[in-house]
Amino acid sequence: MPRWRWGCRKFGRGRPPSWLFLYSLPNVKEFVPQPMLNPQPIELSYAEYEVLRLLDLEGLTQEEAANKMNTSRATVWRLAESARKKIAQALTESRPLIIQPKGEIKRV
Repeated sequence: MPRWRWGCRKFGRGRPPSWLFLYSLPNVKEFVPQPMLNPQPIELSYAEYEVLRLLDLEGLTQEEAANKMNTSRATVWRLAESARKKIAQALTESRPLIIQPKGEIKRV
């Protein structure tokens, strides 16, 4: 009988990532400021986009957004904090913002 090892998993150590459920994909994939002072883009993931949409646009609480996305409230908080920091950086440094699929997502 083979023995299970930590290093043999696809994603490395720790718990395997779970799916994040998205109810809508972004219609716009990038925002480019005029004038663009720094051409290096900042990448925003679909999950971060969805969290911002649920929290800021729809006005849901973190717990309600976590239930909709099938994840924990702490994950929603981390995604929202990361997304807000990236958007603030893109605005203040006049950098393009690109929305890309990253991580494990599933559209409902």
